[in-house]
Amino acid sequence: MVKETKFYDILGVKPGCSQDDLKKAYRKLALKYHPDKNPNEGEKFKQISQAYEVLSDPEKKRIYDQGGEQALKEGGVGGGFSSPMDLFDMFFSGGFARRRERRGKDVVHQLTITLEELYKGSVRKLAVQKNVICDKCEGRGGKKGAVEQCPTCKGTGMQVQVQQLGPGMLQQIQTVCPECRGQGERINPKDRCKQCQGKKVVRDRKILEVHVDKGMSDGQKIIFNGEGDQEPDLEPGDIIIVLDEKEHPTFKRSGNDLILRMEIQLVEALCGFQKVIQTLDDRDLVITTLPGEVIKHGDVKCILNEGELAFENLLYS
Repeated sequence: MVKETKFYDILGVKPGCSQDDLKKAYRKLALKYHPDKNPNEGEKFKQISQAYEVLSDPEKKRIYDQGGEQALKEGGVGGGFSSPMDLFDMFFSGGFARRRERRGKDVVHQLTITLEELYKGSVRKLAVQKNVICDKCEGRGGKKGAVEQCPTCKGTGMQVQVQQLGPGMLQQIQTVCPECRGQGERINPKDRCKQCQGKKVVRDRKILEVHVDKGMSDGQKIIFNGEGDQEPDLEPGDIIIVLDEKEHPTFKRSGNDLILRMEIQLVEALCGFQKVIQTLDDRDLVITTLPGEVIKHGDVKCILNEGELAFENLLYS
């Protein structure tokens, strides 16, 4: 006799049903109420995941059957997965989970760039190291049929232990499975791929051609889609290049403008001057004050259309 039937009712099964019945019920409901299909049914999808998570785990099911949902909370027994999506992805080894395009991690590289390159544009070559699927074993990690589910964690990669701290007090501890080191599977050492040593991926060096367009700015990102680390059953992440502007000895960039701080003599401030500065594209630009114009400390003079390419101005003060 069970304390309550809420989780059974959510899945549409009866207490005492088999694990196969639970799996069939979860599969049907999870696909029906998945957020990709029903964006407005997020709460329903969460309830379905929670119910299956508890009833599919023998220890959690025992606690629930004896004391209901309250017993799970009082015993500190929470979800063994970080989100309903994790449970869904683990349950569906292919199909819908793959269509969600689960991605690997992005790889971020910083590229130091000069102000001249940002002004004129440039092409840089960058060597990167990344993981690629082992071509020897095609990402299996060993011979065909050599990969088997870890018997210790049943393929989850995690072990859950429930400890009784006292009367009515339980604590759940989740740790990485020591047998498979969190992989959920294992390969007999003699059957492991000699090239990747069972890791399924190998390190590879690739040369990227980074196109820095005219007018790009410090901190701007250049993204190489799908060029990140490869992993079996995952869409590759991206390689993200972050531009790091090197300090320029003459000019400082401010938004769309270039700023040049120029020191002048008192006689030049009162009587005028003519000075030549070299632009970022190696032209000589003559700056002249107007007759009778008096320059005060901190004055700003704008030279139109000599700033960052399509940007606005060049300033000096």
